[in-house]
Amino acid sequence: MTSFQHGTPPPAPSHVPGPAVLGARGLTKSYDATRALTDLSLNVHAGESVAVMGPSGGGKTTLLHCLAGIITPDTGQVLLQLDGGTTDIARLDDRERSALRRSTFGFVFQQGLLIPELTALENVAVALMLLGVDRSSAEHSAAQWLAALGLAGMEDRRVGQLSGGQAQRVAIARAQVSGASVIFADEPTGALDSGTSAEVMDILLRSTTGTGKTLVVVTHDDDVARRCARTVRLRDGRIVSDSLSPAAGAVA
Repeated sequence: MTSFQHGTPPPAPSHVPGPAVLGARGLTKSYDATRALTDLSLNVHAGESVAVMGPSGGGKTTLLHCLAGIITPDTGQVLLQLDGGTTDIARLDDRERSALRRSTFGFVFQQGLLIPELTALENVAVALMLLGVDRSSAEHSAAQWLAALGLAGMEDRRVGQLSGGQAQRVAIARAQVSGASVIFADEPTGALDSGTSAEVMDILLRSTTGTGKTLVVVTHDDDVARRCARTVRLRDGRIVSDSLSPAAGAVA
């Protein structure tokens, strides 16, 4: 497996886009009297990194959750292009969306949401075991991912024995060990200092878009957004801007 250890810069964000892997079409979502999304449409292309920004309450996390099938919109479509076919995630039932989140989608959250009672190895392996992979094979793959992310020798450490940056590396490994092609990250560096944040973004970008996967990041951090190929800004549930990063524009 390719090593993604910190020390060399990740690939420059490219925006020679592949086909749209995810497409939001006319999404609306309300919580009681609060409108979180209003007629929102967006394409996310294969192999690109997209930062979603905006003020608190602007709809960022709601959009991510709709794209990932965690929640369903009140109206609209979420179209997933996979294996030559198109699936409207919004029309799938809970069981079907759960299966999609276990296999095709991976998730990295602000606090990692690792299981504190498990070791780093077990936290990663459990993602495969939920898919029916036997424990020995799952732990072998987990160990490979941990080594690739610079955590060789830390397999038996529990969450409380890891630094914040190390714990996020474990979360990144868990998100991808199943072969997920689309990774969603919700404030993945929000609990980290600036130096550790840069390291984690290096690892996240190199292991996702650096290998042809797609990354969607919700963030408040302009530095994180600048590392992505494209930034989409929301306000009051609507897209107010959609722009390429300077580096991405240079590549394109």
